[in-house]
Amino acid sequence: MDIRIDIDRLSRELETLASFTDSLPPSVTRVLYTPTDLAAREYLKGLCREAGLEVREDPLGNTFACWIGEDPQAGAVGTGSHIDAIPHAGRYDGTVGVLGGLEALRALKSAGFRPKRSLELLIFTSEEPTRFGIGCLGSRMLSGALSPEAARKLEDKDGKTLEEARWEAGFLGELEEVPLPKGYYSAFVELHIEQGPILERQQIPLGVVTAIAAPASLRLIIEGEGGHAGAVLMHERHDAFLAAAEIALAAEAAARATGAPDTVATSGVCEVFPGAINSVPSLVRLELDIRDIDLLRRDGVVNAVYKACEAQRKKRGVHIGLEVLNADPPAHSSPKVVEALDRACAAYGLNYLTMVSRAYHDSLFMARIAPTAMLFIPCKNGWSHRPDEYAAPEHIEQGVRVLAHALAELAGS
Repeated sequence: MDIRIDIDRLSRELETLASFTDSLPPSVTRVLYTPTDLAAREYLKGLCREAGLEVREDPLGNTFACWIGEDPQAGAVGTGSHIDAIPHAGRYDGTVGVLGGLEALRALKSAGFRPKRSLELLIFTSEEPTRFGIGCLGSRMLSGALSPEAARKLEDKDGKTLEEARWEAGFLGELEEVPLPKGYYSAFVELHIEQGPILERQQIPLGVVTAIAAPASLRLIIEGEGGHAGAVLMHERHDAFLAAAEIALAAEAAARATGAPDTVATSGVCEVFPGAINSVPSLVRLELDIRDIDLLRRDGVVNAVYKACEAQRKKRGVHIGLEVLNADPPAHSSPKVVEALDRACAAYGLNYLTMVSRAYHDSLFMARIAPTAMLFIPCKNGWSHRPDEYAAPEHIEQGVRVLAHALAELAGS
């Protein structure tokens, strides 16, 4: 097949999608179920229908655009990603996998390909945790990793429940309808920017992902005793912030001690009360993100945090409440899908790097229900989740062409 990617059209569509934003360009802010999010969805559904795909949505808003194959009863081959964006983000995270996936299907149609298995573009609802505090909301529910009962308890910062928000957005039906049946997909491939600097530094155009790291997210509420900064003597203090600082440092030390580059620990939230320079901190909310592609290593760091909490209770006389927000297992790619990507790269003479994904994606959950792998393209300086996020058109074109080739192989002709 002569697979030709219309990169000019794809670039225009990426630019148009980026214009659906609640922040000043070039930044992109597109939060779940807002009018801006819904308008962006309508734009994409229009493109899918123009391409001759059959479009449907589930009660959560996951969107499926299907090219029905000659054997529609066989498990489909899926591709896709997400279009929601954290506040003041860039235009390529997720969207390259959505619009690139659409372009891959259009290119196969133009080449005269006739799939045996159906090919389907999947636009996931809310990969980012911006509104309801949980990442990969759509794929969690599609895979059964998040139950309808747990989903109904989710609330945003204004106290609006997920149920209320989705109904207002026009997504009706019961959440029990969201999980996909067994065997729905025979394979799934997600195209994505790397969100790291490795491909660019090594001047390699593509990355074939063999494993996806998964986080354990912890929330700690540390209660000490406040008081005047001048009047409370040092030996009488129960400083909540210093306890939090030592726990954060213990997490860092434990991550470094594994000796593995894939073990990381981040103390991304530290809120101090009362937050005055002349007051001893009495309360701290500390949130930790600990991730690895190896579950035992990651949980070893989590256990080190538990031990650090106990040590600080004894050392500083503070009370510590610890809540596990999520602790998802890592995922390993399907050899079948990886090999299809390998052969697609070879078909075009493109060099690639076998690598792991240290960010997690919807593919982490799709791997629970389908043979799954990811394909990375470089992004400038490894930057992501910021307005100057950038992927070069030639890298996008190469990624989409390899994606199309792999999809064709997996779908059969």
